[in-house]
Amino acid sequence: MHHHGLEEGELYGAYKIFFGTLCSESRLKIINLLKSGKKNVSDLMNELKADQTTVSHDLARLKRCGFVNSEIDGKYRYYSLNKETIKPLMDIIDKHMNQFCIHILKNNKEVTKE
Repeated sequence: MHHHGLEEGELYGAYKIFFGTLCSESRLKIINLLKSGKKNVSDLMNELKADQTTVSHDLARLKRCGFVNSEIDGKYRYYSLNKETIKPLMDIIDKHMNQFCIHILKNNKEVTKE
């Protein structure tokens, strides 16, 4: 979808879907776990200490919004990060956070000084 093909309402609706996908802690954990490579639901359940329903629900949302891809390998379905868009995007976000956001977490007093 090209930016110019969207009406303003649609554009902000799409932003909400995109950022809404990112603002869930459990989905962010899945995204970060998939940075190191593809994993199946059991892998993710173990690493997140979460039940299958939660993990599957998060994966469905991530998949619907194109954040992750899935493929069947043997008897398991593996999930991987969208290497074209989400992987480079998360790298940029992490770089930005390290530069601008981490210090806010570490020392909230710094914010009030500015």
